Amino acid sequence: MLEFAKETLLLLPFLFVTYLVLEAVEAHAGGALERSLERAKSVGPLAGALAGAIPQCGVSAAAASLYAGGVVTVGTLVAVFLSTSDELLPVLVSKQVPVALMAKIVVLKVVAAIAVGFSLNAVLAFARHMRRRVDVHELCEHSFCGCREHKGILVPALIHTAEIFAFIVVVSGAIELAMHYFGEDCLNSLRLNTPVFGELAAGLLGLIPNCAVSVAGAELYCKGAMSAGALMASSFTGSGLGLLVLFRTNRNIKENLAILAIVYFAGVALGWLTGHLI
Repeated sequence: MLEFAKETLLLLPFLFVTYLVLEAVEAHAGGALERSLERAKSVGPLAGALAGAIPQCGVSAAAASLYAGGVVTVGTLVAVFLSTSDELLPVLVSKQVPVALMAKIVVLKVVAAIAVGFSLNAVLAFARHMRRRVDVHELCEHSFCGCREHKGILVPALIHTAEIFAFIVVVSGAIELAMHYFGEDCLNSLRLNTPVFGELAAGLLGLIPNCAVSVAGAELYCKGAMSAGALMASSFTGSGLGLLVLFRTNRNIKENLAILAIVYFAGVALGWLTGHLI
């Protein structure tokens, strides 16, 4: 629980900066900052995949909020989710896994995330279904936070940060307790060394928004109880708290479910493919 508290507290600066940016964009709609963000969308998947590679789940949570506010595209969001590895790398480091292997995992995840992100943006652009423009009002309508009653950007940003942080503590805390008491036995009972089934099951495990899953996955891999493909599948789908924040901040449930499905199926497929390379 101490590790959970530490990880959750580390989210605060990411969330606060994210909402501060969103409020600044909304307060100066049509200004230079918004125009810069619109231009940056074309290279978003590249930046998102690189940012997601940072071993900190706050990046995926921030990306989900930025997506809900219309700042980043769906391709960028998916790129962040796929490249995020949560606690995988720190655990592998503690297990003294060869640096070459860890570097290969990171590179494969980033390259795959970039490819999927740009492909997704291209498909949606062709279908004329790109993401809406920046609109922080939708975040406020979905959260009922009352931040519109305050002037300036600081207080609304603090309100949004506190609301999302409290939501994360309650939901992820419950998951943490469940994983603590039942998770290890359940994971050990799964056949995560079995071809195909291992990737499918590990991909589902990765969707659980809690770092305990990535920690357990890394330990099982080091013990030989999880195949390389299953490890990669769980890592691709393991977007930290990103999906949890997405479902809280984005009011379009069908859109959220579509993103979840893309992350899962892409993660499983990529896990199976890259598992043969590590």
